[in-house]
Amino acid sequence: MRRILLASVLAIAAVHAQAGDTRVFVTNESGDDVSVIDAATATVIGTIPVGKRPRGIGTAPDGSEIYVAVSGENAIAVIDPVSMKVLRKFDSGPDPETFAVHPNGNLYISNEEHAKASVFNPKTGELVAEIKVGLEPEGVAISPDGTRAIVTSESTNMLHLIAIPEHKIVANILVGARPRAAAFSADGKTAYATSEISGEVKKVDVASGKIIGKMPLADDKAKPKDILPSRDGKLLYVAGGRANRVFVLDEQSLEIQHEIPVGNRVWGLALSKDGARLYSSDGASDQVSVIDTATNKVVATVPVGKMPWGIALHE
Repeated sequence: MRRILLASVLAIAAVHAQAGDTRVFVTNESGDDVSVIDAATATVIGTIPVGKRPRGIGTAPDGSEIYVAVSGENAIAVIDPVSMKVLRKFDSGPDPETFAVHPNGNLYISNEEHAKASVFNPKTGELVAEIKVGLEPEGVAISPDGTRAIVTSESTNMLHLIAIPEHKIVANILVGARPRAAAFSADGKTAYATSEISGEVKKVDVASGKIIGKMPLADDKAKPKDILPSRDGKLLYVAGGRANRVFVLDEQSLEIQHEIPVGNRVWGLALSKDGARLYSSDGASDQVSVIDTATNKVVATVPVGKMPWGIALHE
């Protein structure tokens, strides 16, 4: 009995220790800083000044660093996720809005004002490549195998499919007005993109570059931004912008399964490794919503800085 009790206590302690290790990093666009949330307690445990207008954020593949696009300084800030200190900054090219982290560690950055994407090695700050794309590039996604990237161009209304390591555009895919974000399926065969002005989600066959599905979000206020597939590949989570909701779509049909009320102007999304928690940045409410994906309900709201934009997890 004592052994069983001891084993149970150790198991519970291990679960709590694991949860306690998870930190949520949130860029506050108007606050010029990053809020750090302890996932176990849903409380802010630190605020990191990073510079003017931080937006995009991501985690190194090995979890050793957090990267922040400091748009107002044309730079990437590198944060130690444990000490919560800025380790260094490097030039990112003009007006970095967002980026994706390649499995090899390189950053693929959208440079909004110069109609290009830049590839940087964040360890050295070295510029690896530049790729001309359409007007006002914003969203960036990398396929799981690292052989393809997508950059969305808001004013050109296109997804640019880019081959890696050649860094050449292999397809320009016309989608709905003002595409904001993109994501790949787990097998990399399918891509998804949100279009802000047309208020819809598009589904794309990567091999052919053809649109194979679309779904309006059925709300005039919906200005979708981030999009993420669930860990089991059955669902898509979409930040509904001014609709103040996260939409849950069936991955195959794109039919809307659930609508989750969150704060005002929901913008960024991040999903835990186990898929149990979804985090949204509610920009106009200065908060992060924590969503239980089993029940599709908000289980906590966390006040952060001014105009939270992007979210990344360190687990």
